[in-house]
Amino acid sequence: MSEHLRPPPPAPAPASAPSHSPTLHATDTKYEGQDPEGDLTIGTRTPKPYYRQSFELLEPSERLIHRAATVALSQSQLSPTSAHSSNRASDSGTEADDEHFLKGLPAPKTRLHKGLRGKNEPLSGTSTPLLSPNAIDEDGRDPDLNPRPGTSIRTKRGEAERVRRRKEVVRRGAEVLLLAYQGLLVASNHDVQPFLRSHRKELSALCWLSLTLLALYPLRLVAWAYRRGNPSKRLPLSVPTSFDPAPALYPQLISLFVSLLVAQNVEGVVLPNVILSICSLPRPLIPGAGHWEEYSSTQWLLSCIPLVLGSSAANSEILALLYPLHQTLCLLLQRLTTTSLLIAELQLLSVALINVLLLARSPQVVILKALLWGGGLGIIVLCGKVIQWGISLARVPKWRFKRPSTPKAGNTSGLWRFFKAAKRTYYDGKTDNEEVSSDSDDMGSGYRRHRNSANPSWDASFSKGRPREDSISSAEESSLRQANGTDVRFDVQEPPSPQQSSPRRHTLPSLGKIASIARSQTSTPSGRRKRSASSSVRAFFSLTQRQAAVRKWLYAGWVYVCILITILVSVREYVGRYALAENEPVGWALGYLFGDIPQLRLEVVKADLERWICLPIRADGEASGALGGWVQFVRQSIFGEANTRLLLSGYWLVVIIIGLAVVFRLSPIYEVDTRRKVFHFMMVAMFLPTIFIDPTYIALALSIVLAIFLLVDLLRASQLPPLSTPIAQFLTPYVDGRDLRGPVVISHIFLLIGCAIPLWLSLAALPRIGEGPLAGWEVPLRDISMVAGVVCVGLGDAAASLIGRRWGHRKWLWGGGKSIEGSIAFATAVFVGLMTANIWLFVGGWPSTVGTLSTVAREAELNDGFGAGAGAGAGVGELVMDIMGRLWEALSQLPQASWSTTVVKTAACACMASLTEAVLTGGNDNVVVPVVLWTCVKSMNMNLR
Repeated sequence: MSEHLRPPPPAPAPASAPSHSPTLHATDTKYEGQDPEGDLTIGTRTPKPYYRQSFELLEPSERLIHRAATVALSQSQLSPTSAHSSNRASDSGTEADDEHFLKGLPAPKTRLHKGLRGKNEPLSGTSTPLLSPNAIDEDGRDPDLNPRPGTSIRTKRGEAERVRRRKEVVRRGAEVLLLAYQGLLVASNHDVQPFLRSHRKELSALCWLSLTLLALYPLRLVAWAYRRGNPSKRLPLSVPTSFDPAPALYPQLISLFVSLLVAQNVEGVVLPNVILSICSLPRPLIPGAGHWEEYSSTQWLLSCIPLVLGSSAANSEILALLYPLHQTLCLLLQRLTTTSLLIAELQLLSVALINVLLLARSPQVVILKALLWGGGLGIIVLCGKVIQWGISLARVPKWRFKRPSTPKAGNTSGLWRFFKAAKRTYYDGKTDNEEVSSDSDDMGSGYRRHRNSANPSWDASFSKGRPREDSISSAEESSLRQANGTDVRFDVQEPPSPQQSSPRRHTLPSLGKIASIARSQTSTPSGRRKRSASSSVRAFFSLTQRQAAVRKWLYAGWVYVCILITILVSVREYVGRYALAENEPVGWALGYLFGDIPQLRLEVVKADLERWICLPIRADGEASGALGGWVQFVRQSIFGEANTRLLLSGYWLVVIIIGLAVVFRLSPIYEVDTRRKVFHFMMVAMFLPTIFIDPTYIALALSIVLAIFLLVDLLRASQLPPLSTPIAQFLTPYVDGRDLRGPVVISHIFLLIGCAIPLWLSLAALPRIGEGPLAGWEVPLRDISMVAGVVCVGLGDAAASLIGRRWGHRKWLWGGGKSIEGSIAFATAVFVGLMTANIWLFVGGWPSTVGTLSTVAREAELNDGFGAGAGAGAGVGELVMDIMGRLWEALSQLPQASWSTTVVKTAACACMASLTEAVLTGGNDNVVVPVVLWTCVKSMNMNLR
């Protein structure tokens, strides 16, 4: 919101805005005294990102994007064919995935007849992060700035800026309207309305406070402009051509919508999220808050208003400290991720982590809390400094290390050392015009002696009779010394005779050549300014290369040991105490996965290990059949719950192997974006058919895999042996522009989070059942919103990319890379995925959250006969016939289902997600759009019934 409205510069161009001014970033600001070609490297990084200095990482990321856009615009004025401004804050979704942004580290060479490309896409082998001239033209800017008759360049540029401004206003207006419609959907849900009434005061305070701050912001800008001087306009306000309101919309509204939808099953979730919404307001909206301050006392005071107005909470002291906790967490995440995450993404991540910390109730979320908070903080505290040292050591080039001294074999006696010392003393006393010849170890001292000489020496006897051009006059020497600004020494040495040994490698025996030139400390020989090494890097210059390698392995060993201690001690103890009902995690996991294997059960009972290995209770046919339909009966009574989990794990492993084989086969043929979509389809194949079978096990698996992904990326970014290099080499062919913004490769992490968050939220809104060591590990109901993330990320995003890149020629009104064809493909794929999941939910016989009591009663009635006839004594043939009969009965009921209502609601949800993906720029669409789709599906109650 800091860029929504900005005052134009006063007539007498004043100095730049002070740090306390309310305007943070003006998109039209000109960066004087900067190298445009240097700015064009913004958005790229090397495969080893930590070779960059800390001051090279621009933060926040908003400044990086707008600065690049400004420089690119100035470049376009110089050359019509030059590259243009970089993409906006978020490079995701249909935008290519229509991305004119470079798709990765070096991709294989493309063939013109291979892959999927739109007419405006650069080849995947290009390495520029900037938009093509066609894309700039699509945004309303004509790349041809040659003036037409009667039209000046300034006029054309002004017209183009006005067109861009109108398009940007339309885009941001559509984004606000979509969020408003989403809020209406949430408020219309009958489960949400009681909480709206009970928290009326807190929600009203949040609404009025946000609107007041937004209304005061332009007035503060006007006052600031008049304090700076006399503005050229009476109302010195103008809408910039590029701004993103995401930091003032998504962190506040998304968290509030989600808290209202899960409030029925999670006690006390609304008030903390109301406070966090105030805490996540952008700093420029807060009066008196300077951008240099880490904590704003004004914003802290405003965050306590809901506590004063609302009913007294039992944990009011903790809620009053949410603002410093949120700000500290944002600073920590910013330090860890640098420019990898946008401002809105940082705020959303901080809000989500605080909710996990304070509101974890179910065993799955408690385990996620232990992994993220316990494991993350433990690794940061124990390994933070060591990882920083390892990164600093990895930034040192090999040639900067000290050269090891290698004494000759057999010459280490005391007599030889005495002779060497005497020889060095003898040569130290010689005059400068005498030839100095010593071992390579003495080169440094010899070089320093030549450098310290104030006057050049000449061998007159040798230079006599030589041609004039082979000598250097004193005038030439003086001019050369003045030009270089350094102390220059010219040594004219006699060429070696055949009897003499060949000259050493570092000598210059040619006549008239410069023997030694004092190196400049600030510039290279070509004149380019040297980058000064930081103090943390210079500390390792005294090491030899061998010593540096040993130290790297010591750092790596410490990090690996600390990780094992954190997992096996702190995380294991916390999970066993608070998530597994005081059971030992390793033994509980063995029973959870292998407890239905008859041989294992027998051995555990014989060895009296039942206190350690928790064996699951075998359910009888009647109970399982009445609980959740024929699929539930097959899972509990025929295969067993633990064996079903093993079958699911084996199925996932097969899908992963086939998917990787396809990716490796496509690597030399197709571009990076096409190969990346194979991973999206893998997620669909893994979770869409299985997510209703055992949702709690899938939620646990996703939590563990997320922790593994974060840990693996930490090891990759730390550049510690032996895992860092293989991990980086594996990920390099699949990264895109989002991964090049900072040191964190976020694509696979966001892909997993986008699939997992809707499932975690759906489980949070459902009641739990279970007994003994498995208490809380079963849900009696299923909801279609569980698959919202898998459908959105796996089907919608992939379809939008593949269709949009080939046939996406019609762009939206606001321009950019998003195409109407890609958005239609996104909505169609989401609609098909949701309807398929809905049919599977209905045919599988699981009770749904719509009409819970009547659904459970109907399922119990339909399964009475099925469960009674399919007991343990029934034969295999009879069981198969009973299962087939129940399946046929469910299929026969499909025509009587509520098709019309479900189809309309599903289409509305798919269009809502597609439009959000089309306008979103301030956040990653793999995370934000699945949450938006989940709120729509959860609000509409669109299960077939």
